Amino acid sequence: MGVLERKSKANRRLGAFQAAALAVVAIGVVVFIAATAPNVAQLLKYFPGYKKGARFNFQVKSALSRLAAKGLVVFIEKGDKRYARITESGKHMLDLETARMQIGKKKRWDRRWRLVIFDIPERRRSVRIRLRKFMASCGFERLQDSVWAYPYDCEDLIALVKAEFRIGADALYLIVEQMEHDKHLREHFHLPLNQ
Repeated sequence: MGVLERKSKANRRLGAFQAAALAVVAIGVVVFIAATAPNVAQLLKYFPGYKKGARFNFQVKSALSRLAAKGLVVFIEKGDKRYARITESGKHMLDLETARMQIGKKKRWDRRWRLVIFDIPERRRSVRIRLRKFMASCGFERLQDSVWAYPYDCEDLIALVKAEFRIGADALYLIVEQMEHDKHLREHFHLPLNQ
């Protein structure tokens, strides 16, 4: 829970397979490339997307290669084996993905709306577009192009997003006690309609 959420309380998504591979690397489990260690399947078989055989080994190699291309993991050679190790950027992305997954979990609504508003300059238009897509994929509801609503605590996610997209003061996180005409939001999030 973030600072604003604590103050307020006092007053009143990577592909699934890549995310699993990144998580395995992050928790310190040694992941071998399938070509040098075919038993890598045993490490990841408990994660979504597991398939036995050569296809799975290919998926592991592909996922790790994509993660390395993005700079989220690096490969280290020790003897005749290759190991994957998570980078600082990978740790940050894993934190973001973890927060994104946690935001989708249902919680009891405290009757406060969380609004994210942003004003990103035109010269950073691509960042603005990526941010809108991210907000939609996390389940936020669009009120205006640069105003998004969510009914539950998401301050930690927004702090990570601000760092990831490098938008700092261009985005604000608000906790709103009352909002007029919020019936469509309550219906969208399946919240009680009565006050």
